[in-house]
Amino acid sequence: MRLVPIECIKEGSFLARTIFDENGRTLLKEGIKLNTALIKRIKSINIFSLYIIDEYSYSDIEDIIKPELRQKSIKIVKDTFSNIERIANYIFDSSTSSKDKNLLLKEREGYLKNIYDVALELIDNISANKNILVNLVDIKSMDNYTYQHCVNVAVLSLVMGVALRLPRSDLQDLCIGALIHDIGKVCVPKEIILKDAELTEEEFNIIKSHPQKGYDYIGSTTELSSVAKMIILQHHEKQDGTGYPFGLTGNEVNPLVKIVAIADVYDALTSDRPYKKAATPNEALEYIMANVGTHFDINYVDLFTKIIVPFPTGTVVKLSNGEIGVVEETPPNYPLRPRIKILKSPLDENRVGSIINLLKDLSLVISGIQYEV
Repeated sequence: MRLVPIECIKEGSFLARTIFDENGRTLLKEGIKLNTALIKRIKSINIFSLYIIDEYSYSDIEDIIKPELRQKSIKIVKDTFSNIERIANYIFDSSTSSKDKNLLLKEREGYLKNIYDVALELIDNISANKNILVNLVDIKSMDNYTYQHCVNVAVLSLVMGVALRLPRSDLQDLCIGALIHDIGKVCVPKEIILKDAELTEEEFNIIKSHPQKGYDYIGSTTELSSVAKMIILQHHEKQDGTGYPFGLTGNEVNPLVKIVAIADVYDALTSDRPYKKAATPNEALEYIMANVGTHFDINYVDLFTKIIVPFPTGTVVKLSNGEIGVVEETPPNYPLRPRIKILKSPLDENRVGSIINLLKDLSLVISGIQYEV
């Protein structure tokens, strides 16, 4: 299967991954044959890329976590975000009685306990997965973006944490913090989050307030560790001090935050947003590598480049010699040098069907992803 922008999908292709609505219910099941009406319907719910199976790419790619666990996690994050703001508003309201505040605090602890429980499930699921290479980007709808994004950031962060062989206590802090790192966005007006044009300075300042707001919403809870709270507060800090809210540098930023920061940017870049189309996995990886030392810690970026597959199996690519091929396999630790089966060749028709190993043929590189063949 391969990931294709919706405007490049041809009739007769088959949907490779099930599409869910914002409540986790199945809208279109994998395997359905796509036609113009279905493609138009999918686009109407603000989904602009799909995994498909066609004549060029038929192999499957497994998600690093079970699909039902992904949907369960998204629902729990959504329920938590939807209720934390309501609870916080009442708690901070001076007219709310002490008795009601205690009840609200207990309710908040219940939602955060659900986050804790699903974090343990994610840790067990990923720790048991022998293949820690990330081959997929998660397809998100605009309406459910924040919740899906938080789950994906948690998954990516955990994969890095497991690769680092972090102790379970650190994995718990890492996962819980990542799952709710954007909880402060519940205070940002939806029209700003979904704006399809450049933000004004005032609007961007509102966006920049979300780490502090999120920390304020859950700062007093005993259900979260101080490290999980730091992930909420610091996830937009950068190595060179140009981040926010405090402009921290280098070692002033918690190490687990540095992991989440990379996962956060990678998932955001590879997601369709109202103001821009998704970057390809290789473009997102190149951006992160280009910002080592300024935005990101080199040690964690080095690790990230070893677990992310920028050209997943089934991706149709164009080579530097003009040939078009489909990725067959990616060797560990060499994500930019996969084995490729040639589909079209302007050089020699006899090369069609042959296998090129970029790990051995160093004269060739992948020049880009090819959506239309």
